[in-house]
Amino acid sequence: MSGRPEVLFPLFADVQGLDGVGPKTAAHLGQLGIECPRDLLFTLPYSGIDRALRETVQGADLPRVITVEVTIGQHRPPRGKGAYRVDVQDAKTSFQLVFFHARGDYLLRALPVGARMLLSGRVEFFDGIAQMVHPDHMVSPDAGHQIPAFEPVYPLTAGVTQKLMVRAVADAMTRLPDLGEWIDGSQKAAKNWPDWKAAIGAAHAPEGLADLAANAPARERLAYDEFMAHQLTLALARMNRKRGKGVATRGDARLRNRVRQQLPYAPTGAQTRAVSEIEADLARPERMNRLLQGDVGSGKTLVAFMALLIAVEAGGQGVMMAPTEILARQHLEGLQPLAEQAGVVLELLTGRDKGAERRAKLEALADGDIQILVGTHAVFQADVAFRDLRLAIVDEQHRFGVRQRLELGRKGAAVDVLVMTATPIPRSLALTQYGDMDVSVLDEKPPGRLPIRTAMISTQRMSEVIDHLRRAIGDGRQAYWVCPLVEESEVSDLSSAEDRFAHLRAALGEGIVGLVHGQMPPAEKDAAMARFQRGETSVLVATTVIEVGVNVPNATIMVIERAESFGLAQLHQLRGRVGRGDKASTCLLMYQPPLSETGEKRLTTLRETEDGFRLSEVDLEMRGAGDLIGTAQSGLPRFQIADMEAQAALMAVAQSDARKLLADDPTLQSDRGKAARVLLWLMRQDEAIRLLSVG
Repeated sequence: MSGRPEVLFPLFADVQGLDGVGPKTAAHLGQLGIECPRDLLFTLPYSGIDRALRETVQGADLPRVITVEVTIGQHRPPRGKGAYRVDVQDAKTSFQLVFFHARGDYLLRALPVGARMLLSGRVEFFDGIAQMVHPDHMVSPDAGHQIPAFEPVYPLTAGVTQKLMVRAVADAMTRLPDLGEWIDGSQKAAKNWPDWKAAIGAAHAPEGLADLAANAPARERLAYDEFMAHQLTLALARMNRKRGKGVATRGDARLRNRVRQQLPYAPTGAQTRAVSEIEADLARPERMNRLLQGDVGSGKTLVAFMALLIAVEAGGQGVMMAPTEILARQHLEGLQPLAEQAGVVLELLTGRDKGAERRAKLEALADGDIQILVGTHAVFQADVAFRDLRLAIVDEQHRFGVRQRLELGRKGAAVDVLVMTATPIPRSLALTQYGDMDVSVLDEKPPGRLPIRTAMISTQRMSEVIDHLRRAIGDGRQAYWVCPLVEESEVSDLSSAEDRFAHLRAALGEGIVGLVHGQMPPAEKDAAMARFQRGETSVLVATTVIEVGVNVPNATIMVIERAESFGLAQLHQLRGRVGRGDKASTCLLMYQPPLSETGEKRLTTLRETEDGFRLSEVDLEMRGAGDLIGTAQSGLPRFQIADMEAQAALMAVAQSDARKLLADDPTLQSDRGKAARVLLWLMRQDEAIRLLSVG
């Protein structure tokens, strides 16, 4: 599988060879991401113009495009600088053609008086007269076939016209090869999908608006092809990792039972299910690659710890990695009491460990005396060796895309991997981003969690909010106050954290208010967080650096200033910082009136539900996939035809089809398998092809 199959060569040739495309136009097409005929064929029309022949412009709902047969009447050259006009008569009424900067001699030749002509163009009323300004088409009635009944409209860029796109696409069509079918026959028949070549043809020759819809058979098939190529790549990555020999890890439940007996409440059904899914994966000889997706406060820590205990029961070790030191310390605090109940040795390793202390920890790890290690990415360093590492848990996944997961697999360690994320991701995105993983979802809240009261309040009522805080502090409670931006910038009137800190300190007293923001040195940030965690400060003014994972059970109030400037997922994460103890908590969404329609929808949705999965779906509808995860670091593929949000169900079908195809034909050697290889080349999934050749 060394290089691109020959059957695809014409599609990957230079775009310059196409009809009407010289070096200059090729550069303009590059702006649209079109570099070869294949890219042009995947650039589908996004709308169309109805040019079906009508009898008359009379009674038409103007302005609109009309195609009509007329008799040419009098020519009216302009007096001075005005427009050149031509009177014409259709079957029922007369109207005018209007030309600006026109050459009269040309128009007299093109539109001889008394001639019958077919015209197509936009007709509108002006001064009570119907006018067609600069017709798009002027042909004799016997050349009517040159005017399509429904004309596709392509995306354009400077230097590229519709006419040019139509010509170039028509030429690219002549290069379409016959490709074998990679879609399962029964799937294709059930959906009534055309062959690939016919689908491309139909998508570029729509006969009406219905043919432009995402669910039109030709378009749906092409969208499925994109999803299928993506899911095949993920399924190959998954298969490759499973092929890497893991170690079967079976626990005897003795440690887990100790912990269960000490828990103040029974685990939720979702927690129990997730633990048994993980237990089954660990017991298999292939490596586990599972995503544990849980909403704020759904009890991920307990599930993670139970998984680590299985590794220890089997005589091995486990490691839990967090992206920052403060989160690693917090995991340590969360796990320490559970570890004491189980009687296992838990240690922390971060970049701060130096010298003799670090050496002692490394020795204990290598000897197996430390059973569970919590740490930052420092645990990846070359000198860190375990006696028998069985399970790695990676926390807060966004910084750990498909590529990094492939890397982790390449390290060759036979380690089972569990990734935890506290960001509920809509199903369609989970399939796109984590399609190579098996997913466990925690969608229930543990008992005893009180709902968080969420209220919207205008910034004009700031003083009332501060009075409310003053009373709460008097009762010994703590509060977060989240600000949108750090330094005051000219363009933005968003209050800066520094100013808000000074304002609250003046209102509530010295020593009561702390400050944390992104520009602070890490040590200062940690110190300010620690003072708040110990209860030395009662109010913590912060930018969103507190969003991920901080745990202060005594904090029961969350004020989010200019809440309308945050995304839903972020607001939900911030709200999840309170409601962690046994007291009722409040989240105040302060907004600057007037609220935009989307701002209002976002805040009212948040007020009405605490279900992170529901919120993530609304967020996806409102913002689209790229914004949701931040396109730059999302690792999300760019689909040219498929729409990840609208066609989530199709993505799910593609995932199960891809996995089944590889289960039946792991090396893609059957006819359908070979066709699937061609699909991977067609969709530029070279990474996947490398995985195949590795296998």
